[in-house]
Amino acid sequence: MSQSSNVSVLPQFAQLTLQGEDAEKFLQGQITTDVTKIGLSYQPTALSNLKGRIDFGLSIKKQDENQFDLVVSADCVESLQAHLKKYGAFFKFETSTPTPIYPCVIADEPTFSHKDEHNTAEDTQAWMQSSIATGNYWIVAATQGQFQPQELRLHQRGGMDYDKGCYLGQEVIARIYFKAAPKAFLHYVQGSGDVPAAGDKLDKIQVVNAIATADGFEALVVARPAHLDDSDLTLLELPKALQADIARPQ
Repeated sequence: MSQSSNVSVLPQFAQLTLQGEDAEKFLQGQITTDVTKIGLSYQPTALSNLKGRIDFGLSIKKQDENQFDLVVSADCVESLQAHLKKYGAFFKFETSTPTPIYPCVIADEPTFSHKDEHNTAEDTQAWMQSSIATGNYWIVAATQGQFQPQELRLHQRGGMDYDKGCYLGQEVIARIYFKAAPKAFLHYVQGSGDVPAAGDKLDKIQVVNAIATADGFEALVVARPAHLDDSDLTLLELPKALQADIARPQ
């Protein structure tokens, strides 16, 4: 278990650009989103392993059909580069050197910017607060391979497409969606005491992200509802779109 404290650890992010005639084709076989539908603004997606668990939580945007920008937690960027090199060996695209990109809130939405004016602790804190309140989780090195996309409500945020065809982990992810439903899933909570670190377990409740507050902390956690009922945590409301049942509509 990571060591908790009463101070939030400020996340850092990096951007990689994939460019070349096979960039779209390659990404289509890698991530949970239908790449042909990606637009010019950052949207959430995931790159999972063969067990259907998220190795890289990404924000992606499309410059054109041959160029895509990927934002990833800075402590995951080297492993993402190694993954792209391994799986992209037979595709025609180039991967840029990672560049810093800064989390911020623009028009009341958590997003990213290359502008130095957003390279501040205040902007990052505002992004963390907005992200946690809206279910905009982020995967760091400590939580790689820990969560299945549906557990994190990624499908309720437009980050998954169940009709796009094969991609890494698709078989497991689709089986859960069509034949079952995760028993533990994403919640927004408030607690007292030290702020836990990403990946910490509060008894049977797993922390995804957390931020310190004046009275303790707020966090996104993955838990069974019954385990939350038995805890000292206070359940807070996620946005309406993320309050729905995570199971596939019948």
